[in-house]
Order: sequence, then C-alpha cells, then structure tokens
Amino acid sequence: MTDFDEQGVVRPEVVLLETLLDDIAAGRLRVPRFQRPFVWEPHQMLELFDSIERGYPIGSILIWETTTEVPSLDTVAGIDIPPPPTDRTVSYLLDGHQRLSTLFGTLIKRPAPAGPDDLQWHIFRQLGESAETRRLRFRHASHAGQSVATANGDLLPLQALLRTMDFLAYARAVTRNPKIADEADALIDEAEWLAQRIKSYKIAVIRLIGGDLTHAVEAFTRLNSGGRRIEPHEFVSALTYRSTDESLTDRIDALRHNIAASGFGTVDSRLLFRTFLQIGGGPQAAGLTRWQEIATLLEGRLDEIAERTNLALARVVQFLRYEAGVPHCLLLPDGGQLVSLATAYDRTPEPSRETTESLVRWFWLTSWTGEMWLPFGKRHESIVAEMSTPSFASARADRAVAPPIQPLPDRFSRDSPRVRAYLLWELREFGRRLDLDGSVIDAVDLYVRSGHAAYRRIMASGSDSPANHLLLPGAKSVSLVQDLVDLPPRTLREVVTSHGIPISALTRLLAGDAEGFVNERRAFLAASERAFMHSMGVKVPPVHPSGVDYEA
Repeated sequence: MTDFDEQGVVRPEVVLLETLLDDIAAGRLRVPRFQRPFVWEPHQMLELFDSIERGYPIGSILIWETTTEVPSLDTVAGIDIPPPPTDRTVSYLLDGHQRLSTLFGTLIKRPAPAGPDDLQWHIFRQLGESAETRRLRFRHASHAGQSVATANGDLLPLQALLRTMDFLAYARAVTRNPKIADEADALIDEAEWLAQRIKSYKIAVIRLIGGDLTHAVEAFTRLNSGGRRIEPHEFVSALTYRSTDESLTDRIDALRHNIAASGFGTVDSRLLFRTFLQIGGGPQAAGLTRWQEIATLLEGRLDEIAERTNLALARVVQFLRYEAGVPHCLLLPDGGQLVSLATAYDRTPEPSRETTESLVRWFWLTSWTGEMWLPFGKRHESIVAEMSTPSFASARADRAVAPPIQPLPDRFSRDSPRVRAYLLWELREFGRRLDLDGSVIDAVDLYVRSGHAAYRRIMASGSDSPANHLLLPGAKSVSLVQDLVDLPPRTLREVVTSHGIPISALTRLLAGDAEGFVNERRAFLAASERAFMHSMGVKVPPVHPSGVDYEA
C-alpha cells in the first residue's frame, strides 16, 4: 500500500473484469449520483470491446472504498441493482463509469421485457474468418439491425458470453441452423475462445481505502494528473453534492442545453464551469487552485449561482449574436471572452447603449490583439473591473492597444484564435457567396457542420495562407483551380468576387501564378479587414502577414 492521506491509503491492484461486474450486480460497487450520465456513442462501445479482445489495456478504474454513505444510482445501464450492503464497506466508482457501464450493460443478461432504450446495449461479435469479419469484428444493434432474439448464427450476442446456460442456448441454435451447418463447429469454437478471452480479462484498479470524499478527490487529481478523464467541474460537483440537490454537473449540463437550444451551439463544459466559478466566486475565485477551496466557495449557493449564470449567459448569447455578429460558438475567437462578458453582464444586467457599443469594440479588439490569450485569473478580473467602469467606452477606444493588433495570419491553423477572428470577419464580410452553379451558399451553416474542413485549398499543393482557402461545397476536384477555370467567364467572375477574390488575383490564378495569386488575395483580404478595424475606431496594423501563429 502507498500513501493516500493520514486517513486513507492507496492500493493498486489488478482485478478480473467478471469480478467487477459481479460487484456491480450485487450492489457492492456503486456509481455515485454526482457522476455524469452514460453518454458513450456506439462506436466508443465497439472500440472498447475490440481493445479487450486484442488484449489492449483500457485504462485504470478508480474506486473509493469507504463506510461513508454516498448517494448512488439504483440502476446501471438500465439494469436495477440492489441497495448497498449494510454490514461492510461499500466501493464507489470515481473514474471508469462509461467503460464499466458499457461492459455491464452489454455482458449482463438484461431484464425482460425490454425497455425502449434496451437496444443500445445489444452488441454482437461477427464470427467467421473473412477479411470483412476481421476488419469489423463487433457490431452494434443500431447498425446490425439485430436484437438478441433475432441474431443470426454467425452474430454472437455478447450477453451470451458470461452465463453458461445462455452460451449453451446459443450453441444449440447454431448447430440447428441449416444455413451454417458446415461451419457450426468452427463458429462455436470461436465463440468459446471469445468467452474465455473476456472472462479472463483483467483491469487495473486503483483502490482508495478510507478517508473522506475530499481526500479521495484530491488523491485522484494527483494520481491521474497526466491523463485525467474527469473534468474540473465534476470534481467540484463531487465535493458539493448533497442527496437532495442537483449536482454541479447537472447544472453545467443544463446551462449547455439552454445555450444549444438557443441555436448558438454546444459550449464546452469547462468554459461554462469557469463562468460559473467567476460569477459565483468573484475576485476570490482567481487565486484558488485546490478543489476543496473551490467547493467551499460555492457550497450552499449553487442554486443562486446557477440562476445568475444562466441569466448572464442568455444575455451574452444575445449580445454575441445580434450585436457582435457571432452566429455560433464555434466562431468565438477565444472562450475567455464568453467568461468575461458573462461576468460583466452579471454585474450590469442592462448596460446602456453606449456601453453595449463599447462591448462590441472590446470584443473585436480582444479578438485581434490576443489580449484574452494571456493567463486567466487575475487578468480576467482586471478586464471585468475595467468593463464595469463608467469610462469603459472612451478608455477602450482612445488608448493605445497593448498588445498590438496581430496582422492577418499566414497559416490557416484550426487552433488559432486569430484565425477564428479572421473567419468571423470573413463570413460577415462576404455574406452572400455563390457556389459553382450560381446558387447561394449558407456559409455559416456549412462551417458549423464541417468546421475548418469546409474551407478547401484553392491550390492543393500551394500556400497554407487563409488566402489560399475557399468555402466552395460544390467543388469536385482535389484542386479548386480546375473547377473554377471550367466556369463560363461571367459566372466565374460572379463566383470569385462573392468569395473575396479580386479580379487582379483571379488574373494571376488563370495565368498559373500561384504565388502571385496568394499575395494579391492576401493583400486584398488584409486591406478589407483593416477597413473593418478602422470602422471600429481602433489602431490599424501595417499590411503584412503575421509570421507567428498565436495558438490557444
């Protein structure tokens, strides 16, 4: 055993998968209610079983063994489990919920009759030795079009693997199936091999014995700092959870749902947690680094903070969409802008028109300068304090911008906030752009669905500059050049100008001057963006590309 805390110890061990599943079924290993719900997609479930069959490790499981009563789920993967035993310690699953729920829900015999969500737990192993079988070993019921009751003989339901009676029933069905009579023995042998493979599979378990929940969570942050799967808000959720409350995780999920329902997209939960913490903790939140300190700051106030955060975020989304011109969260240059704006709107729910216009200018300034890319915390608080002053508008407009505005980037990096600021402006500047057939492209919708991949290189082997990228869904060729030159002259002119390609750049493109085309279009885009900056009343940078890509 190794140190955990003066009140507990850490015991690493290796445990048979079947033993863990038996502990869940008996109520000895439980899922705390503060855990997030099961969210895995079918492809993740299939990858898990593929790893197990190949003998790959699937990561360690973190278990806390304690006499402390922790509110826990009474069902796992839709299967009822008995209450915790009263005559012994109980184990709680702190990390590994998605993996163990997948294994429990697919390998344990499910109750009858089947519920409406039962099909998600039906996974099959395709038996046989064809190349296709080796490539696609496992099939999910949603894709295979099967259920346990209707599975073909060469589709082995995983629910038949652990229980001898179920496996024998499957084997009898195979031997009686005339369509596969010649290969029945081979199929049964393969099924027996897989059953043994899963029954003998072992999982690394880190068992925290004793201590309280605070010590358990703190220990986990240290033990798993190199590859943490639980998000910060889930740690704090564990430390602030009470049996009669919604957890912090539930509240963060509700915030995400409300924003998504508005059409603004799904905001990262870590960003919403930062917003929740800043609104609830104020200046005190900036210096907190330990989970217990954060939990203490928020404890007993979650309802009030959640309501304030929800109202502030609703106002911010309205501001971003209808004042700043940000149609979707994917186009937000930096997440810190959302946090700062929400904190400011919490403090000043109904800003004046002058202040709102100043916030628009502030938004674009921080998008271009990289001001929000600086370390979060005290810097955030100073920004919010500045935004709350009566002189905010004139101060932001007149002062020399520091750091300076970054020029148009020279690389089209998906991780660059400055590139996202460029895309936000570009989608706004060229709002009505045409496809190759002359139809109008819904550029924002295309970007939301495809991300950076929506922008294809005009010349496949050319520069990675934003000037060499075009949002043109109707293109068929690897290089967009051929699609463009095949257009009738009038259509070509209308299409390229709608995308921000000046005629001078088009002339170079048609002449085969790739470098000249990129330089001409980049100069045009930079000048157009600078004109927009000037309209905001800000200091405009010289026209040259940035040699540095400032990544988030």
